[in-house]
Amino acid sequence: MALWGGRFSQAADTRFKQFNDSLRFDYRLAEQDIVGSVAWSKALRQVGVLTEEEQQKLELALNELKLAVMEDPQQILQSDAEDIHSWVEQQLIHRVGDLGKKLHTGRSRNDQVATDLKLWCRQQGHQLLMMLDHLQSQLTTVAREHQATVLPGYTHLQRAQPVTFAHWCLAYVEMFERDHSRLSDALHRLDTCPLGSGALAGTAYPIDREALAHSLGFHRATRNSLDSVSDRDHVMELLSTASISMLHLSRLAEDMIFYNSGESNFIELADTVTSGSSLMPQKKNPDALELIRGKCGRVYGSLAGMMMTVKALPLAYNKDMQEDKEGLFDALDTWHECMEMAALCFDGIKVNKDRTLEAAMQGYSNATELADYLVAKGIPFREAHHIVGVAVVAAIEKGCALEELSLEEMKAFSPVIAEDVYPILTIESCLEKRCALGGVAPNQVDHALSQTEKRLSKRHAPGVKVRGARLTDLDAIEGMVAYWAGLGENLPRPRNELVRDIGSFAVAETQGVVTGCASLYVYDSGLAEIRSLGIEAGWQHQGQGKALIQHLLEKASQMAIKRVFVLTRVPEFFMKQEFIPTSKSLLPEKVMKDCDMCPRQHACDEVALEVRLDQQHVIPSVNVA
Repeated sequence: MALWGGRFSQAADTRFKQFNDSLRFDYRLAEQDIVGSVAWSKALRQVGVLTEEEQQKLELALNELKLAVMEDPQQILQSDAEDIHSWVEQQLIHRVGDLGKKLHTGRSRNDQVATDLKLWCRQQGHQLLMMLDHLQSQLTTVAREHQATVLPGYTHLQRAQPVTFAHWCLAYVEMFERDHSRLSDALHRLDTCPLGSGALAGTAYPIDREALAHSLGFHRATRNSLDSVSDRDHVMELLSTASISMLHLSRLAEDMIFYNSGESNFIELADTVTSGSSLMPQKKNPDALELIRGKCGRVYGSLAGMMMTVKALPLAYNKDMQEDKEGLFDALDTWHECMEMAALCFDGIKVNKDRTLEAAMQGYSNATELADYLVAKGIPFREAHHIVGVAVVAAIEKGCALEELSLEEMKAFSPVIAEDVYPILTIESCLEKRCALGGVAPNQVDHALSQTEKRLSKRHAPGVKVRGARLTDLDAIEGMVAYWAGLGENLPRPRNELVRDIGSFAVAETQGVVTGCASLYVYDSGLAEIRSLGIEAGWQHQGQGKALIQHLLEKASQMAIKRVFVLTRVPEFFMKQEFIPTSKSLLPEKVMKDCDMCPRQHACDEVALEVRLDQQHVIPSVNVA
């Protein structure tokens, strides 16, 4: 059933429905729509639209739906729902009945889709940043291997001056570093939450939009409801960043295609990224690179199409804005795929060092060195430039290199030339003299490599950050505790208890979003228990659980606690963290009183494990703040 059918007495034409519906592509926003819906349910509870029990029931159903979507996203496409918002609402009503109809109170699809898209952009943006890091790392690794490999540098596709293969790799590292900066800036600017803006004029309920924004991991709420629902600047910024980066990828591909050609024979690509000819058996075609170069145009097209779509739209929302997604999805997918393929092209690459050196020594690439030599002898540069030009013509006519001319022949061009000219005409001298910052001198290339490696190593620090919990984390903690308690994996903890024990909790942050929690409960005997360990639905298997356990064990060690135990249905996980099985009978009676709250107390399947901190060295958590 459509979300808007009450005003209409006739059903939509099936052709219009197919033309109008967006589920076939916006199904990709399912997880974001569910996450936003969970946050909205909490906001509705705060203003009294939902009771605590209703909110928890909705949240549990939404999280179960999110897990089902993650397991099989394609199931959504079997529905005839108009869009992803309709599909989620239908599924929710199917799970919880009429209660599901209350969730949309005070919310519009306009602010809903704007929020979903920003959440998706933020998630994809972080994936793209990691892929840029990977590509830069691959280039840096190859550069380190080929610091001494001489390569001819070109202007106008003619040999100009010698460089090194490492210097060439680092040139593209710099390009991709600017892409990284642009993408980071774009993600910073889109870090505002439109939810609560309604259709265009705001919501009629006293929602705390700043708290709502923070619960979704946004820096702040948007400031104007009209702008909030009609803003697609972030889409164009991401498309613009993708377009510029694709330009860099296309230039990289063009260079490598040229270097891989039979005429250059500077590199040989691995078989894994090349293909053959259906007719000519000798061919090994650089198809991966050619496709990178070719796909550049479709990303440009998405940017141009989006800008044309919004250039004359009146405020606020218009159906034209549905066109924001297909081009964005395709462009960012393409960009990610091309970066991945470009990095793959450096796997197994072979650089023909002899051939690159031979080419660098041809084409009179040391002519500038001879001009600089004459300047050092007191000849003005313009006159030196002319003298060297004449010398090059003579060498060409003789069919030899400049350094192969005799001293007598050299003096014919200028009497100031002496025997000391020959050392400065070597490739080594040409490289070493370019010793200013950013130059091709070996020490400068080594410095640039070291700086790049340091910069990348900082980014490669684990993405999970663990810290002590704050009261502002309470909603996130309560949601995770309620979710896992609802599934019977943890004991329920009322909000007042969570507030009281907030100091015992730690939270895991992933990309600035609270995605996990756990607490260290200390008994008066000096024994401590790890409780309420939970990970936000959809964020499992990314290291949060291990990081939280390490953080709490470190905290216990600092408090001089000797034993930490846990009651769990997943002992394998804790045993990997050096916990060992123990007997429940050895635990204090106070511990077992908690079992009175457990729905499985009469069929308990929990296992007790403990770790003795006085018998082991506790490894501090990585990247703990």
